[in-house]
Amino acid sequence: MQTVYERCCGIDVHKKLIVACFRNGKKSELRKFDTLTCNIKELGKWLLDNGCQMVAMESTGVYWKPIYNILELLNLDVIVVNAHHMKTVPGRKTDVKDAEWIADLLQHGLLKASFIPGREQRELREIVRYRKNLVEERSREVNRLEKTLEGANIKLSSFISNLTGVSIEDMTKRIKDLDDIIDNQMKGYE
Repeated sequence: MQTVYERCCGIDVHKKLIVACFRNGKKSELRKFDTLTCNIKELGKWLLDNGCQMVAMESTGVYWKPIYNILELLNLDVIVVNAHHMKTVPGRKTDVKDAEWIADLLQHGLLKASFIPGREQRELREIVRYRKNLVEERSREVNRLEKTLEGANIKLSSFISNLTGVSIEDMTKRIKDLDDIIDNQMKGYE
């Protein structure tokens, strides 16, 4: 088979472990790294020191993201590949064999990279998704508030269109003040 990359690396990614297989021609070198930032940087330095031309890894959940981000910052060429596009031969499956298989496929140009947007777009997506989650959570809390008030037979939503507005805030403060007054009066009867 034709060799596309003389020096490349296949990475098998897990939550706590990274198994890297660096190929230089027909020689392979395997190393294992933890997934802490300092260890991922160590992986990147090892690849840079060996003149790695391309790195490939599976798109395993979200575990590939920090590795991709750090290797990208180190100016290494990295691709993420869908696991279904590189199924191994049936049999015993190990992390080492997976890393070797990824490296072998990469070396011969048999992997198709998944689309990964640029760094700025990825960061913008993260911020937009986070904002969306906050807005949805706020809506859920307002619905819980309305349900609690209705359960207490306080029909504010029949008279007020916005349960989070200034007027409702003033009303709930007055209700709390009234509750405190009642509590103080009750203490006198004890």
